[in-house]
Amino acid sequence: MSQKVVIIGSGFSSLSASCYLANLGYDVSIYEKNNTVGGRARQLKKEGFTFDIGPSWYWMPDVFEKFFNDFNTSPSDFYSLDKLNPAYKVFFENKESITIGDTLEKIYGAFEREEKGSSLKLKKFISEAKNNYDIAIKELVYRPGVSPMELVTKETIKRIGQFFRTISKEVRKEFKNKKLIQILEFPVLFLGAKPSDTPAFYSFMNYADFGLGTWHPKGGMYQVILGMKKLAQSLGVQIFTSAAVDKILVTNGNAVGITVDSNLIEADIVLCGADYHHGETLLEPQYRQYSEKYWERKTFAPSSLLFYVGFDKKLNNIHHHNLFFDTDFDAHAKDIYDDPKWPDEPLFYANFTSVTDPGSAPFGKENGFFLIPLAPGIKDTPELRETYFDKIITRFEDLTEQNVQNSIIFKESFCVKDFVKEYNSYKGNAYGMANTLLQTAFLRPKLKSKKVENLYFTGQLTVPGPGVPPSLISGKLVAGLIESNTKASKKLESQMV
Repeated sequence: MSQKVVIIGSGFSSLSASCYLANLGYDVSIYEKNNTVGGRARQLKKEGFTFDIGPSWYWMPDVFEKFFNDFNTSPSDFYSLDKLNPAYKVFFENKESITIGDTLEKIYGAFEREEKGSSLKLKKFISEAKNNYDIAIKELVYRPGVSPMELVTKETIKRIGQFFRTISKEVRKEFKNKKLIQILEFPVLFLGAKPSDTPAFYSFMNYADFGLGTWHPKGGMYQVILGMKKLAQSLGVQIFTSAAVDKILVTNGNAVGITVDSNLIEADIVLCGADYHHGETLLEPQYRQYSEKYWERKTFAPSSLLFYVGFDKKLNNIHHHNLFFDTDFDAHAKDIYDDPKWPDEPLFYANFTSVTDPGSAPFGKENGFFLIPLAPGIKDTPELRETYFDKIITRFEDLTEQNVQNSIIFKESFCVKDFVKEYNSYKGNAYGMANTLLQTAFLRPKLKSKKVENLYFTGQLTVPGPGVPPSLISGKLVAGLIESNTKASKKLESQMV
């Protein structure tokens, strides 16, 4: 009889793990507290507009390809992908901007126009970033964070210095132009930490950006979730929504099931794909691995203030992805990481999928997704949300040289309190735990509980880290760990008979 696995939560890592485990012959069920699958990657539909509520960037297409290939399928079996051209536009002060194209040659040209000689420096930088990407993807990120020796390879030993230098220093060593520096520091923000706290080895994110490009699944990022859901169900996974888990049950030091709305669900293995901190609160205190002081000491990725806006007209001077770096990046970063508070003049991001995917808004209209990174755990009120919407929409109008406020049909917001309420997110963080040097690989919370047998964790607070592609990988890692431990247990049992 196959072993029964119950999975808490239905985000990218949970769906990924469910597919791998079902494919290995486990009897897998997912329990999701919300009424739709996807965790943070959900969808809002209103008045003919469609918004991705959470993740909106499709980077590292090779990781998605690898995931689906593991089940003899491909992304194209579930959704259509378009490579965005341009990938994104960056707005700076004085109404200056730089557009990042869909090929390295176009990007080299954009850099050269901004600063003579910078294209040669960028070619060298991207070449090194590609080498790091190959090492990271082929050698490191598919390791389960069990031992520090996982980081020791022939190639990483050659690059040991990059783990003790920062992206910020590496970029500024070669580039002096402030705008180019900000563009090169931008990709590591997906890792949830400041460039000045992120190891230089993570320049592989620059290759993910410039070398592999920015893509868009037609219909939005939620199409990836729907594809994974379809794949999981085809493998026999059962998915239950509106099913909040109250407790992880432990008997004699072994996880034996969960309770859902006080109903007992027995299991041989429990896998928590919900927020790691929340997952531990489902256990009796003696079975928790990490204290509240542990979590307090950790550097978390930002939370976010998000707005989903329907406009009654097409907008000018925008692309699918737009970054607004017209204010002081260091001051905003300090307000997130060093002295947590609402920023005076925040950087922000705006996404209009209707520019390239007309089905996401009614004809002649535009959907806008606006994001302000914030410190997790700060005060969140309706009045603050309105104040900050006014701040960014005024700057948006100025930088794109158009009036839009009178064209707003509706506006929905999502912030710290919502991340806590909807996702049980620690302090309302949006992206998990930052990938700083002391929070990398084996230094992150473990996939396997140290205190409870047959209890595992997956997602962006454990290995390999924050972001959608790492979450897919996290699901594969934990499934592999479960399988190897199951085989070891069976072997031990057979030897004892």
